[in-house]
Amino acid sequence: MTQATADGTTGHRPGARPHRVAVLALDGVVPFELAIPHKVFGNARSSTGEALYEVVTCALAAGAVGTDTDFTITVGQGPEALDRADTVVVPASHRPGLPYEEGRLGDALSAAFARIRPGARMVSICTGSYVLAAAGLLDGRPATTHWRSAEHFQRLFPAVRVDPDVLFVDDGDLLTSAGAASGIDLCLHIVRRDHGSAVANDVARRGVVPPHRDGGQAQFVQRPVPEPRVSTTTTARAWALGRLHLPIQLRDLAEREAMSVRTFTRRFREEVGMSPGQWLIQQRVERARHLLEDTDLGVDQVARDAGFGTAASMRQHLQAALGVSPTAYRRTFRAERAASR
Repeated sequence: MTQATADGTTGHRPGARPHRVAVLALDGVVPFELAIPHKVFGNARSSTGEALYEVVTCALAAGAVGTDTDFTITVGQGPEALDRADTVVVPASHRPGLPYEEGRLGDALSAAFARIRPGARMVSICTGSYVLAAAGLLDGRPATTHWRSAEHFQRLFPAVRVDPDVLFVDDGDLLTSAGAASGIDLCLHIVRRDHGSAVANDVARRGVVPPHRDGGQAQFVQRPVPEPRVSTTTTARAWALGRLHLPIQLRDLAEREAMSVRTFTRRFREEVGMSPGQWLIQQRVERARHLLEDTDLGVDQVARDAGFGTAASMRQHLQAALGVSPTAYRRTFRAERAASR
């Protein structure tokens, strides 16, 4: 089993049961999204090779479940699998007339949700967010969904604070992702949150996917195709990643692409889905996490190597991004690694 730490992350005791993940397959389920939790959580291993998660698929009734393709699947477990779940994942389903796309769960789904124990972590992939919202779980909470559905979702569930630009939203016990592939990003994020970057990076390598994608889903919204000779910001980003420990000004980035600051900023937002400043902070936070987990450098040195300059600045940014101080972050993952040896 997993054990909660003071900052909300989890560790794993050797020999204890894995964290139980139940994936709920509803009528019209998208097979690709249904498989994501199995591929990500199912490949997560401790340093001694123990499975960190137990992943099961369930349905509102055991048996055949229709998909959004030309085949059906057979699910061996019914809603009773939700009784013991530590995390419940709801992938998207596509079918005309689904009740939760009209703002209500329906009797069978309501009964299934009633079986989920208090405190279980709830996760949606793509428009699976409609299910969580219809259950009232997202009222007053931040969430996301596929960008094409965001406007309809917000009209249907006005109490939800919808962010249509991000790949996923982590609000503690409620996590929502954008379009289908961002379910991979979210599940990797959960593994990273639970067990650290080393485990998440190993899972990503097994799946031949990047352990972390920059930007948000805004970069995938349909726009006119740029002229082939129009410059991008790729060179500037690569240049910045090689010198995160040094001061980087916006004009320095723009000069790498021979653009004005205004043009560079606009182009950067179009490609990455956030401002250059936000992106730099994000990269420095990731660099700091890596150094805190994998080195014995002091907090002051980590702050300098990650480009924050001072420990106070790094503390502020990690608190904002992760909800935890550098010292607490290091202590959490060092303790988890020591326990797994």
